Amino acid sequence: DELAALEAQWQDERGLAADIAATRARIEDNSDGGDKQAARARLADLATRLRERQGEHPLIHPVVDAQAVAEVVEGWTGIPAGRMQSDEIRTVLNLRAAMARRVVGQPHALEAVAQAILTSRAGLTDPRKPIGVFLMVGTSGVGKTETALTLAELLYGGEQTMTTINMSEFKEEHKVSLLMGSPPGYVGYGEGGVLTEAVRRRPCSVVLLDEMEKAHPGVQDIFYQVFDKGTMKDGEGRDIDFKNTVIIMTSNAGTELIAKLFADPETAPDAAGLAEALRPELAKHFKPAFLGRVTLVPYFPLSDAIIRQIVGLQLDRVAARVREAWRAGFAYDPALVEAIAARCTESASGARNVENILSRTLLPLLSAEILARLAEGQTIRDVRVGMTPDSAFSFTIT
Repeated sequence: DELAALEAQWQDERGLAADIAATRARIEDNSDGGDKQAARARLADLATRLRERQGEHPLIHPVVDAQAVAEVVEGWTGIPAGRMQSDEIRTVLNLRAAMARRVVGQPHALEAVAQAILTSRAGLTDPRKPIGVFLMVGTSGVGKTETALTLAELLYGGEQTMTTINMSEFKEEHKVSLLMGSPPGYVGYGEGGVLTEAVRRRPCSVVLLDEMEKAHPGVQDIFYQVFDKGTMKDGEGRDIDFKNTVIIMTSNAGTELIAKLFADPETAPDAAGLAEALRPELAKHFKPAFLGRVTLVPYFPLSDAIIRQIVGLQLDRVAARVREAWRAGFAYDPALVEAIAARCTESASGARNVENILSRTLLPLLSAEILARLAEGQTIRDVRVGMTPDSAFSFTIT
């Protein structure tokens, strides 16, 4: 079906491109003395129809235009120039609202991130510096990584544009150089650093440095030049440009303090109060010069209502996959949301446990039910998931 759709699109674009070429030739030739005004109007109409049919991924280019050049640039560099060219400004202006569709319960964090990126995109910050440098602090499973994934999707065209480095692997001082690459004469010279090589290959990307507080303190020193001047020298002496990256560092420092502060919702602090309360805890892991160069973004613990909302979002993603894979409807009972959310509140991993429950229990059982019916030659039209009285998943497939 996908191949047939692509072939139909190609045929449509091919026909429109041929009409455009013929109309343009008649205008330039004008040997028949025809109405040039009518021909130009037809040319404009054909061009509009072609753009609408092409969308963001054209199959045929009638001329070498900005879109064609953007696709070549994207193929060479990995920079999603087509998307950035068409709607970058609109995306940045609506960034907070777009992020809120995936990251829930953290409006203050999304506002801080969106404001920093908006200011950078407007050209009002130092153009040498990265677009944004954020230290996101909070308990596990509250949306820090999801924020980074969402930014990669919205700003750079896909989650594959995010580079993730687990900083707990750099606890020893001698491993710090692995981020930049080994210098001449040392083992690994010429292979590139874990960080510098990733940014060199994909200069427009989100860089996620996970569990930053677990890295050796010497790691912080190598980032000062990145934060101030937007560059880092790799092991071969090349300057790697970070000015088109968004750097996000996550930390679980102060987890016990956050749990204590939010034990009573009536006395829980706001975002500014939480940030101030966390600074003494962060000072135990990060140098003052480091903290002074980053935007501190605290994350609140998730309430039961927010976790239920996240369960709904994850189930909606499952519904989209069912529609895409089997062209079938997908529905679920409210009791299913309550049951999954209740299991998540029993764990300290927050919303991360939602995906674990779905991928390890619900989805394997659902897959077995669907495949069993397909093996019998049945057609899948609708899927409904609920809960039995003994708290087991139930499936109704028609």
